[in-house]
Amino acid sequence: MSAPASEGLSPTDAPARQATFREVFAVREFRPLFGTFLLSTAGDELARVALTVLVYARTSSPLLSALTFAIGYLPWLLGGPLLSTLADRLPRHRVLIATDAARAVLLAGMAIPGMPLPAMLLLLFLVSLGSPPFESARSALMADVLDGDRYAVASSLTNVTLQLAQVLGFVAAGALVAVLDPAAALLIDAATFAVSALWLWATLQRRPAPVHESGDGPRSLWQDTGDGLRLIRRSPRLVAIVGVLWIATLFAYAPEGVAAPWTDEFGKGATELGLLLAANPLGVTVGGLVVARLVRPDLRERLVVPLVVLSLGPVALAGVAGLLLGPGSLSYGVVVGLMFVSGLGATWLIPLNVSFVQAVPSAYRGRAFGVAVTGLYGVQGLGALGAGLAAEGVSAGGAVAISGALGLLAVTPMLVAFRRTQGSVAAPAAGEGPSGA
Repeated sequence: MSAPASEGLSPTDAPARQATFREVFAVREFRPLFGTFLLSTAGDELARVALTVLVYARTSSPLLSALTFAIGYLPWLLGGPLLSTLADRLPRHRVLIATDAARAVLLAGMAIPGMPLPAMLLLLFLVSLGSPPFESARSALMADVLDGDRYAVASSLTNVTLQLAQVLGFVAAGALVAVLDPAAALLIDAATFAVSALWLWATLQRRPAPVHESGDGPRSLWQDTGDGLRLIRRSPRLVAIVGVLWIATLFAYAPEGVAAPWTDEFGKGATELGLLLAANPLGVTVGGLVVARLVRPDLRERLVVPLVVLSLGPVALAGVAGLLLGPGSLSYGVVVGLMFVSGLGATWLIPLNVSFVQAVPSAYRGRAFGVAVTGLYGVQGLGALGAGLAAEGVSAGGAVAISGALGLLAVTPMLVAFRRTQGSVAAPAAGEGPSGA
């Protein structure tokens, strides 16, 4: 199940005239930003499947297999806000190039024959530490090089491409891991980061670090993060939106966390593992295009509640179906189909993003989005890890079924609050200025 791209939570307001894809790709610096994103995403999925297969083959532990998935998200939970400030304190092109180069070296180190599993997981964690500064710098630089609706169109294109890259990455990964040594898959991922670093170095304009402008001098990360947290905490509308975002995502990531042992329960191998992982992002891609192009903007917010139910319900049904039907191609095919339907429902993120933008005052959007995105990545890791922990006591399919059912129960109060607070806007505390000081 794919992670929603951070550009979906964008503070940029679209103008009246809609930009075209041709106009977006005409911007010279957007092409490497988009191309390296696609390249690195596909490479990451290849390495992720390879590591999951490798860890499960060595340990036969669903928990350690889930931990492999979770490590990729935990840096956002543990240090996302702190690491993201590098994108505002250093020249952004340098942040992009340096993080990609470092990740290429670390991934090559993971491919060394005989690398102990604890050392490999540590290197994976260090690789994942590059995500917060890289994603923050890339999102900020996209806003620098694209103006008006071109930024909004580019963000939508990036979100859809993320899902397609994950579909292709998972499918290709399952096929490649079936015929290649996992170390070879890690080297391929290292090569994608090396190519990305060289591409960005050769094409991005050299810009100085952003200048901090404040009457009280530069503000610390903790001050800005505190402003965003306080704004969300004071607003029932934002609490409901962020609650839906985090809770629905938390419980939707169970299939990823136990994908390897779950596939094994069907008597399937690495190729089928890739197909199972690809089903959800493929559903997100199809559903996202339908919601964005065929549903009127004034109707989208009404779809949030049924879409959230559609995203979590099939997760619970998939776990139950796998248990009832037992091993075999029939149960595997039913589960893949249900995960595709879950992906269709996961397009609730599109109208929820719009509701978030409308509820946050313009001067506070950056801080509020930082809080939401950091929590989003954090709960993805916790969801995968929690499913692995549950699978230690029950089967992987049982863990998936429990996660989907608990998710529906847990998100219901937030969905009720989301409906009840429709149309309200968060307000800063009395006496706070635009900077939140």
